[in-house]
Amino acid sequence: MRAPFPHPFRSGLGALLVCLLAACSQAPQPGRSDGAQADNPSGRAADVDSWMADVVAMAAADGNTGRREVIRARLDALDLQWRNQHFTASGEAGENILADVSGSAEAPLLLLGAHSDRVDAGRGATDNASGSATVLALARRLKQQPLAHHRVAIAFWDLEEKGLLGAHAYLDNGGEAPALYVNFDVLGWGDTLWMMAPDSDHPLLAAVWEATEARGLGLRTGDPYPPSDYRPFLQAGLPAVSFALVDAQEIAPILDAYSGNPPSPMPKLMQVIHNERDTVAEIDPAATALAVDAIEAALRQWDAGLAGAADAAVP
Repeated sequence: MRAPFPHPFRSGLGALLVCLLAACSQAPQPGRSDGAQADNPSGRAADVDSWMADVVAMAAADGNTGRREVIRARLDALDLQWRNQHFTASGEAGENILADVSGSAEAPLLLLGAHSDRVDAGRGATDNASGSATVLALARRLKQQPLAHHRVAIAFWDLEEKGLLGAHAYLDNGGEAPALYVNFDVLGWGDTLWMMAPDSDHPLLAAVWEATEARGLGLRTGDPYPPSDYRPFLQAGLPAVSFALVDAQEIAPILDAYSGNPPSPMPKLMQVIHNERDTVAEIDPAATALAVDAIEAALRQWDAGLAGAADAAVP
C-alpha cells in the first residue's frame, strides 16, 4: 500500500526475531481447504498456520528478490506453473510473478493479485506479505475446488511502492483483461473487512455482505480508499475491487491521512506500514483467517450466481 507520507516511527528488529522463532517452532504445515473449511476446525487451524508461515517467510526474506523466491517456492509446493514478467518502468526494473490456478481456458478470467515488494524500513509483514499470503491461500483453495464459471489466475506485482508500476506494466504489456480483478493489500489484523467497491450494484458486494455477516466480521465498502494495484485496472476501464483488513475505528482517520490531514492520534495502520514497526509482531493470523474464509465464500457465491442469472434470463 502506498503511504501518504513518510513516518518517523522506528523500533528494533527484536520483536521480529522473537516472532520468527515462535512461528517456526510451531512447524506449520499446509492444510486442506474447501467449501466446508468453516466446519473443519483442524483443517482451518492448519490453514491459519500455513498463511502465517508464508508471512513469516516473506518477512524474513532478503529484500524483494528474496520475497519473490519465497512466493515461487510456495507456488512450486502448490504444483502451480508460474512465469516471470520482467519490465522496466519509470527507470526501474521490476519482476511480476503470474500463475494460472484452475478453470477452463474458455471461461472468463478472475484475477487475484497483491504486491510482493516492500519499502526498506521494517520487514513488510503487513504491507504486503499479508496480502501476498492471502492470494496464496485462496489459490490453494481454488485449485483444490475450482470455480464453476471462472478461470482463476494470480499475480504478485512488483514495484507497487514505486507507483503501482507492476500492475501498470501487466496491462501496458498486453496482459489478459480480467472479467474481475480482486486486489489484496494489508490484511494483518482487524475486525472489519474494508472493500474498495466503486460499483454499489456489483453482485460480489452482496455476496461479501452475506459472508462477513455469517462470520461476525464488519464490512465497510465504497470508493474513497488508499491507492493500491486496483487503480491501474480501473483506469483501464476494467472492473476491480480491493480488500484490506483493519479495525473499524481506523478507517476514518486513515482516509483523513490520505486526504492530507494527518489525524491525531495516528491510526495503527499508519503507525505500522512503511516503518520499522512493520514486522510479524503486529500480525493477527486468526483475524485474517476469518477474512480469507469470507472472501472465498463470497467469490464462490458470486461465481455461482452468474449461472443463476443466466438461467433467469432464458425465456
